[in-house]
Amino acid sequence: MSPPAALETIDITRLKGVGPRAAERLARLGLATLEDVLFHLPFRYEDRTRITPIGSLRPEQGVVIEGEVMAADVVFGKRRSLLCKVADGTGLVALRFYHFSAAQKNALEKGRRIRVYGEPRPGAAGLEFYHPEYQSGPDIPPLEKALTPVYPTTEGVSQKLLRNLAAQGLQWLQTHAPEELIPRQLLDQSGLPGLAQALTKLHHPQPDDPVDLLLDGNHPAVKRLVMEEMVAHQLGMLAKRAGQKALSAPVLSGEALTGKLLQALPFQLTGAQQRVIGEIRADLARQHPMLRLIQGDVGSGKTLVAAAAALVAIESGYQVALMAPTELLAEQHLANFRHWLAPLGIEVHWLAGSVGAKARRETLAALAEGRGALVVGTHALFQDAVVFHRLGLIIIDEQHRFGVQQRLALREKGRFGNQVPHQLTLTATPIPRTLAMSVYGDLDTSVIDEMPPGRKPIQTLALPTSRRDDVVARIRAACQEGTQAYWVCTLIEESDELQAQAAEATFETLQDALPELTVELVHGRMKAKEKAERMARFSSGEAQLLVATTVIEVGVDVPNATLMVMENAERLGLAQLHQLRGRVGRGGEQSYCLLLYQTPLSFTAKKRLAVMRDTSDGFVIAEEDLKLRGPGEWLGTRQTGDLAFRIADLVRDEALMAPAREVASALLAQYPDRVERLLRRWLRGGEHFADV
Repeated sequence: MSPPAALETIDITRLKGVGPRAAERLARLGLATLEDVLFHLPFRYEDRTRITPIGSLRPEQGVVIEGEVMAADVVFGKRRSLLCKVADGTGLVALRFYHFSAAQKNALEKGRRIRVYGEPRPGAAGLEFYHPEYQSGPDIPPLEKALTPVYPTTEGVSQKLLRNLAAQGLQWLQTHAPEELIPRQLLDQSGLPGLAQALTKLHHPQPDDPVDLLLDGNHPAVKRLVMEEMVAHQLGMLAKRAGQKALSAPVLSGEALTGKLLQALPFQLTGAQQRVIGEIRADLARQHPMLRLIQGDVGSGKTLVAAAAALVAIESGYQVALMAPTELLAEQHLANFRHWLAPLGIEVHWLAGSVGAKARRETLAALAEGRGALVVGTHALFQDAVVFHRLGLIIIDEQHRFGVQQRLALREKGRFGNQVPHQLTLTATPIPRTLAMSVYGDLDTSVIDEMPPGRKPIQTLALPTSRRDDVVARIRAACQEGTQAYWVCTLIEESDELQAQAAEATFETLQDALPELTVELVHGRMKAKEKAERMARFSSGEAQLLVATTVIEVGVDVPNATLMVMENAERLGLAQLHQLRGRVGRGGEQSYCLLLYQTPLSFTAKKRLAVMRDTSDGFVIAEEDLKLRGPGEWLGTRQTGDLAFRIADLVRDEALMAPAREVASALLAQYPDRVERLLRRWLRGGEHFADV
C-alpha cells in the first residue's frame, strides 16, 4: 500500500468547489496546493457560537442575535432604505439595508424568526445593524460549534470559499499529516505543539480558546508556525552565506598607502575606526569574498574607514568602485576621497547621470584599461557600458536604497570565472538587531560605536508651528553669531514637484523675514550643476541659511552649521528625522535641532518626537522606529522581497530569533535533506535567497 501523498503535492483543484476560474483567483493569494491552504491563516475570528440578548448589545462588537421580525418598512431620509425591526423579549434593534429588493422586503414579514450576525452601531433608530448577514424562516441551522475564521482574501474569492477549503484541508489532515520538517528533539525545549495540532487550532479554535492570544501572536499554536518560518529564513541566510563561501575573491594586502593616509590626517582615528579597519583588512586577505556591513551613526567616520579599505585594494593592483544612491551623497564621497587620495597620487573618477559625454567617455576608457583605480558614482556604475579591467572591491553606501539586482549587476562586473570582488557596505541608518539577524544575516557586521572626540550631543526641542516667529528669531541670532543653519521642508506627498513648490514658498518667506542673511535653496527638481553650486556657497560660508527638502538627508557635511529647523516634523519617520538631524553637530560647537509640528498630534507622532527629544543614540532610535513602523515599511519597498514573512513579526517575535538560528544550524548539519522542503514551504523555494 502506497503512503499518503504529501500535502504540498496535492493540487488545490482536487478540493470541492475549485474549478479553473477559482484556481486562477486563488493563485493570486499564493494558494496552489493543499499545504498552501492550510498555511493561509485567519487574521481574526468571529464568535457565532452563542446568541447575545438584544438588551445586552454593545456598539461595534460582533454578535449573533435571534428574535422575531416586528416590522420591515421602506423609509425615506437622505437615502431610501429598508428598516427591519427585530425583538427578542429583552430589547428591540433595527436592521438597515440601503441595497435591497422587493423579494427581500416581502421575506422579512412580521412574526418571522430571524438570526442575525453583525456589529451594531449607533444610528437614527438607536443601535442598528447595517447590511448584516442573516438567516430567516423555520429551518435556521444550528449555531456554529467553533469560532468562525476570517481570512486574508482578494477580489473574487469569498470568505465562504476560503472557510470551505480550510475545512476540507483539516479533513485531509486526519489522514495526511503535514511533514514535521523540524525534528521533535529540536523543538522539545520550546514546549510548542506539533504542526497538525497548531494548524487545527488556528483554523478551528473553540469558543473557550484565548482568542486574544491567537490574534496577538502569543498562543503556542502561532509560535509553533512562527518558529518554523523563522528557521526557514535563517536557513535561507545560511544558504546565501554558503553560496558566497563557494566563490573565490582576490587576496588583497598592503599597508603602505593606508599608513600614508593616516599619517597625513590632522586627527587620530577613534578606537572603533581602528578596530573596524582591522576587521576589514583580515577579510580582504582571505580567498573568499568579504561581505561586511559597517554600521555607524551619522558622523562616526565610516567614509574614512572605506577609504582605508580602498587603499588596500589599490595597493594590491585592483580597482575599487564606490556606489551611492543619490548624486548629492556620491558627490560628498567624491570630495572626501579626492581630498584624501590626491596627495597619494591617486586619481578619483566620477560617474553619474550629470556627467557630460566627453568626461564619461574618458572615465569609461580609464576603467576599461585599468588606468582608473577608483571610481565614485551612482546607479550609472552598473550600466552595460561600464567595464572594469580588474575590479577587486565594491563599496556600497546605504545598501537598502538599492535593489538586489542592482547590487548584483555591479558585482558581476568584477566576476572572473568563479572569482568575484569583495564587498563592503556602509550604512548610517543603524539597523535594529532583530532586523540585522533576519535580513542581513548573511553579512558580517562591524559597528563604529564611538564618535570623534569633541562632538557634543545635539539638543533637540519640539515646538508647535505657532512658535514659528520665535524660531525665525533664533535663526537670526545664531547666524549673526557666525554659525549657519538649515531649514528643512517636508510634505506628505512623495512628489518632487510639490516638495519643490513648498520649499520655494518657504525660501521666499524666510528671505523676506531675514533680509540681512544670505539664503540659498536646494530641492530635488534642480539640475545637478545648480544644486552643487548652491551647496558650495553654503559649504564655503557665503550663505548663512540653507532652505532644502529632505534631499539633504545624507551627504551634506558643513561643520559650521549648528542649527536645524524641520518643518512639519510629525510627517517624518524616526530614521529620517535622525538622519536629517545628523547634518548638524559635525563641528565642535553645541548644535540644536528644532522640530516644528502641526497640532493636533497623533499618538505615533507624539511618540516619535518624544524619542527624538530623549536620545541621540541611533540604535535606540532604530529599535523604536521598528516598533512604530514595522519591518516592511522600515526597509522600504525595494527590500520587501528580502523580508517575505507571512506569520512572524520581528518586533513581537524577537525572542524566537536566536533559538531559530540555532535550530537552523542544527538542521543544516544533521538533516540537510529537509532544508529544501522547508524553504519551499515558507519561501516559495527560496528563490530570492539564491544569489545576493
